Amino acid sequence: MTFHNLGYLNLLWVALAFVGFIGWLELRSRGALSSFLSPTMQRRLTAQASVTRMVLRLVFIFLALAAGIVALARPQVPGETEIVDARTPSADVMFLLDTSRSMLAEDTAPNRLVRAKAEIGQMLARLEGQRVGIVAFAGRASLVCPLTPDHSFFTTVLNTIDTRSAGRGGTKIGDAMKIAVRGFPKATNGAKLIVLITDGDDQDPYSEEAAKKAAAAGVKVIAIGLGSEQGSTITITDPHSGAKQTLEHDGQPVISKLNADQLKKIATATEGVYIPAGTSALDLDSIVDSYIKPLIAEASAKATRRVPAELFQGLVALAIFLLLIALWIGSGAGDRKLR
Repeated sequence: MTFHNLGYLNLLWVALAFVGFIGWLELRSRGALSSFLSPTMQRRLTAQASVTRMVLRLVFIFLALAAGIVALARPQVPGETEIVDARTPSADVMFLLDTSRSMLAEDTAPNRLVRAKAEIGQMLARLEGQRVGIVAFAGRASLVCPLTPDHSFFTTVLNTIDTRSAGRGGTKIGDAMKIAVRGFPKATNGAKLIVLITDGDDQDPYSEEAAKKAAAAGVKVIAIGLGSEQGSTITITDPHSGAKQTLEHDGQPVISKLNADQLKKIATATEGVYIPAGTSALDLDSIVDSYIKPLIAEASAKATRRVPAELFQGLVALAIFLLLIALWIGSGAGDRKLR
């Protein structure tokens, strides 16, 4: 048996501490009551539960919490092998979106980042039925949306991405590809694609090495290069006043150029494709039909995948059952038997 979210099991310590704290409060209240009432008077004047019933209730509360936490960890056992029909091709598509400040260059209207987000949104409509995820990267990379079939959730996350999403300046494509590759499930033979959207202004010396590792994992990269190869200044617009300011370094305007050669090397290393979008409008239908769908169909035609059997449903039912028992004991319904 394996756990899909193994880290959730650490919450068992929190549950144990919580139940221990409740037990301490109950013992403290008993001690306070016994300081001015004798045991005989306590039984006559209060409906206080017996110690046995209190301990049993706490045990069942802990077991209910433990079952719920294990359910969150999603225990799985190997299931049946699923053959993916070539007529219904399946793929996992991870978008890598450059959120560095160079993407604020306005050589594409209104700027590179806004245009990239709009194109991802349009491309999403052509990927119906596929799982999609997104990694935002600049000087560091962050998996802001794991692979999901829920395109509405993906769109919500996409709309929140800006130049602060990665948390550090610069551009490191290699780090983003490593995180994207780790985000793909290992137990699948279906198509695994990375759609990299950037100006290619890469400061990571290990990007080509990361591309080779992606290729070894069966991942292909479709690199879409945004921006001008001649270079463009980076204009930052104040969201409140609308005032524009040119980004400078040492008193000189920062010029951002499309690094097409680097993106070609990354795509070639994974047997993918490089698409020079430049500053012109993209023919998204042509990109999806000519590049993405053939790669999906090629992998899906011979794909088999092991679908794990989920066990969390039974654990959720068990947690509810144990909680009901704890409530029954706490209500005093079984007090006569437990005294």
